[in-house]
Amino acid sequence: MTEQEVVRALDSIAHLSRLQIFRLLVVAGTSGATPKTLSEALAIPGTGLSFHLKELTHAGLITQERNGRNLIYRASFATMNELVGFLTLNCCQGQACELADAQAACSTC
Repeated sequence: MTEQEVVRALDSIAHLSRLQIFRLLVVAGTSGATPKTLSEALAIPGTGLSFHLKELTHAGLITQERNGRNLIYRASFATMNELVGFLTLNCCQGQACELADAQAACSTC
């Protein structure tokens, strides 16, 4: 992950609504969620939600898939893990640390 991609991803989730959307999609796992589900769960109007989903998609933090008439949004766990990996690359002065276990747990999502 490049520094530019890291900045884009962090900028994307540095907004309360987008952070809430991303966290809800992380909880939803591989099933994902429709815009209607997200809108109802977070009380975000459709137009605002659409803007936030576009920003998260552009940053690579979420994906979008059409399923019939519905759009399904999912957290991109690969990108999330790359971001965490970038941020913790040199932690603990190169020694093994507890964060490796957290990343392994998310790689199965």
